[in-house]
Amino acid sequence: MTVRHKLRRRRRTKIIATLGPASSTPEVLSRLFQAGADVFRLNFSHGSHDDHAARIAMIRDLEKQFDHPIGILADVQGPKLRVGRFSGGRIQLQTGQPFTLDLNPTPGDARRVNLPHPEILAAASIGTTLLLDDGKLRLRVTRVRDDHLETIITVGGPLSDRKGVNVPDTVLPIPALTVKDREDLAFALEHGVEYIGLSFVQRAEDVAEAKEIAAGRAWIMSKLEKPQALENLDAIMALSDAVMVARGDLGVELPPEEVPLAQKRIVRAARQLGKPVVVATQMLESMISAPAPTRAEASDVASAIYDGADAVMLSAETAAGAYPFEAVNIMDRIVARVEQDPGWRAIVEASRPEPERSMADAIAAAARQVAHTIGATAICTFTDSGSTALRAARERPEAPILSMSPSDQTARRLAVVWGVHPVVTAQTHTMTETVAKATRLTISEGFATHGDTIVVIAGIPFGVVGTTNALRVAVVK
Repeated sequence: MTVRHKLRRRRRTKIIATLGPASSTPEVLSRLFQAGADVFRLNFSHGSHDDHAARIAMIRDLEKQFDHPIGILADVQGPKLRVGRFSGGRIQLQTGQPFTLDLNPTPGDARRVNLPHPEILAAASIGTTLLLDDGKLRLRVTRVRDDHLETIITVGGPLSDRKGVNVPDTVLPIPALTVKDREDLAFALEHGVEYIGLSFVQRAEDVAEAKEIAAGRAWIMSKLEKPQALENLDAIMALSDAVMVARGDLGVELPPEEVPLAQKRIVRAARQLGKPVVVATQMLESMISAPAPTRAEASDVASAIYDGADAVMLSAETAAGAYPFEAVNIMDRIVARVEQDPGWRAIVEASRPEPERSMADAIAAAARQVAHTIGATAICTFTDSGSTALRAARERPEAPILSMSPSDQTARRLAVVWGVHPVVTAQTHTMTETVAKATRLTISEGFATHGDTIVVIAGIPFGVVGTTNALRVAVVK
């Protein structure tokens, strides 16, 4: 008989861990999960489909071992804009000197280099800023021609082959999904991942395209990493199932002082809509090579928790770092400690959005208030699509949310949602049956003991999406 390992997190905010060479064995994966990882990210900028298939299989085996839903985020690369190659592999750009970017594939030198992206030439105008190598070098366009751009170097430095190009102040006429992305997306959907990370979103149309391909098989998590996305934030948010504050590229294209404000704005907008929001990139970056974070990094993670993020994410720290377990462990400790702070709860209460004028929001708001008043040990939701759990999480209740669903996919999707402990269980057909099941599960999942009180919310008739309309208080017996 298989021994069932119980798992219950002692925090509300979730943790996403990226897999890579440092974390692709069953032993390491199990340690990361037990340390606190709720969702695993597959970065399709690296690795083959065979690599990712093996990781997905390991995650599903781990899920069976712990009998607990685990979400998988497939993060597609998006359009990567890069300069060409140099005859010597590397040059030095001098501030104040002219430099040409052209369509000529010949290896470059200190005067010019190939820019194999005619769409940049088409969109650029005099004064357009070009950032090279993650913003370390800056060029300003002085003349636009059909086959080349003439620029002046405003910030010089070394530049080597195939370094990235960012165009922060221009909307580029390029799709968010490349040919490679479409192949990766098809692979990810075929393997049943829960979320698609959509890179370099600029417009709502980018999200609509991905959603059409996914056709409901996965949630689309829009990565907000370009200034243009902030200009179109409301439209992008409306179509996205979830969003990520991808601070790496966002920090390249925005002035550093603007990034914290953008983070707060995005988190606030997601909270208002009740959609999961992830804060990502460089959270514990020093732990790629060190066993402990800097104090500033610990404060950065804490800030995301105070802002109200659903989840925080580790990238290279767990994918390629020397201390993947330690990175998850310390992030788990930081999150748990912040959530014990009375000041955190005060901020949560003060920042709660007003319920929308819908039955579902009224029931979710009532559940939070009733649970608070009677000291309920859990709010239990029964949900087919996940919408009931999302509305409950939007309220940020003091009581944990135990979300019951007959769908493996829905339960795994809810792994990224604030405060939600997902459980897969058989479909119920009456409120009485649902309450009985909730009382049993709150005991078996470690949320309640005999005599405790719980709040149960669901939609009647059962099996119909978006009908949250019933609330029941029950004593666990």
